[in-house]
Amino acid sequence: MPKIKTNSGAKKRFTLTGSGKVKRKHAYKSHILTKKTIKQKRNLTHVSVVSKADEKRIKELLVA
Repeated sequence: MPKIKTNSGAKKRFTLTGSGKVKRKHAYKSHILTKKTIKQKRNLTHVSVVSKADEKRIKELLVA
């Protein structure tokens, strides 16, 4: 039976931490930045952790 491939889209968007959590970037930081406040853009820069509800599905896409 062939190996299961890692999902390419998930591979580009998520990374695993040492403790096994999934890191993600914030949305709304790529374009149309002129109408967003500096505070909003600064807060979108920081990396956050995926919620517990979505973590299992994303790990299945990453770990093949």
